[in-house]
Amino acid sequence: MINSSIERELGELWKRLSLEYEKKCPRSKEMFERAKSALPGGVTYHIRHFKPYPLFIERAKGSRVWDVDGNGYDDYWMGHGAHILGHSPDFVVKSVNEVASKGTHLGYENPYALEYAELLTKIIPNLDLIKFTNSGTEANMYATRLARAYTKRKYVVKIEGGWHGGYDALHIGVTPPYAGPESLGLPEDFVKYTLVVPFNDLASLEEALRRYEVAAVIMEPVLGAGGCIAPEKGYLREVRRLVDEHGALLIFDEVITGFRLALGGGQEYFNVKADIVVLGKIVGGGYPGAGAFGGRAEVMELLDQVKRSKARERSFHGGTFTGNPVTITAGYTLVKYLVENKGLYDKFNETWSSAIKELDKLCDEYDRLCWVTGVGSMLGLHFTTERPINARMAHEKRWSHKVLDAFHMYARLNGILYMMEHSPHLLPSMVHNEEQRRKFIEVVRKFLDQLTRIVKAAK
Repeated sequence: MINSSIERELGELWKRLSLEYEKKCPRSKEMFERAKSALPGGVTYHIRHFKPYPLFIERAKGSRVWDVDGNGYDDYWMGHGAHILGHSPDFVVKSVNEVASKGTHLGYENPYALEYAELLTKIIPNLDLIKFTNSGTEANMYATRLARAYTKRKYVVKIEGGWHGGYDALHIGVTPPYAGPESLGLPEDFVKYTLVVPFNDLASLEEALRRYEVAAVIMEPVLGAGGCIAPEKGYLREVRRLVDEHGALLIFDEVITGFRLALGGGQEYFNVKADIVVLGKIVGGGYPGAGAFGGRAEVMELLDQVKRSKARERSFHGGTFTGNPVTITAGYTLVKYLVENKGLYDKFNETWSSAIKELDKLCDEYDRLCWVTGVGSMLGLHFTTERPINARMAHEKRWSHKVLDAFHMYARLNGILYMMEHSPHLLPSMVHNEEQRRKFIEVVRKFLDQLTRIVKAAK
């Protein structure tokens, strides 16, 4: 139950902090006022807005970003999780510039895409063939269509809180109440073949597979925007078993987990294989237009225009900028570096797994005002009454509506940025250092000090 006294005090804390914020970031406020006359809501993407106005970032390097007022921040959003080696690695930028001087978009088949495809099929499990796209959303769209074509079935199962981009058929079950279209202009008919079940709930999944002719189950191996929530022990293996038992395909959306948890993504990390893998973010090396999907040869064969010369005998895939040398070169250069330095993953996962444990211990010391979830370098902070194992719990078990606003503002003022305002999850890079890790933990501790005083005073 929400305590009105605590809510009132947290509201007052936010007001005090916001006054400091306005003094510290006046140019961002000016730009936001300008932006409202040119951009709906004053932002390029609604999740980039936070109260009372968003920061306008003008440059980034490594693990840091700087706003238009010159304030620097430790960045834990990292280009939506795309920058595994930090912002603008010099060796990636150099390679891209060299290739771009020969043509930014060739519009034909090119050696760069071929070389990258060969590399990816060698390092990603169960990836016999691959197609490039211009975003993770596109990749999920094509993967879903391909699964339906292969199985000749209509229904798709997705996970509550799972985010797969703005594709119509998957734009459902992202936010409470996890039913119906997530957007205006999206007719109910467009999502009528999409079934939604909770994460870490095998009974609900089995029921959906039993009742409907399901083409595919699409899921993130670790919930990303849903709160950086890990699969419970054995969950993914049982999902794989149930999917096989009911004749469906398993699609892993590895837009976040791909190249983050391990070189081979969630498949390698959890040792569970998918039939189709969706990639985004890191696959583009930090450059725009990042996306790909691939899988077993017998499934991907349905995209083969040589074997299937008639358009209606194959599953469609295309895109003007698909396989462009800029994004392809960025991705190839970065991923090749990760291949040659695979040992980085041990330290990376150990560093942030340790941070998760330290933060969780901290939450315990402060009478469980919060819980920490995550795997490796994916970290979620939850102000809930118990540890959430799915997105529904992460929302319904919150003990305050205003604590997340207050913490986000407090973090900003202490030189830390993360997204999203109402669902804090962190996606650090390999170039974040120990000092930054300790600083984040200390900022959480100091906030919990203030929070404890507010809670005690309200009792």
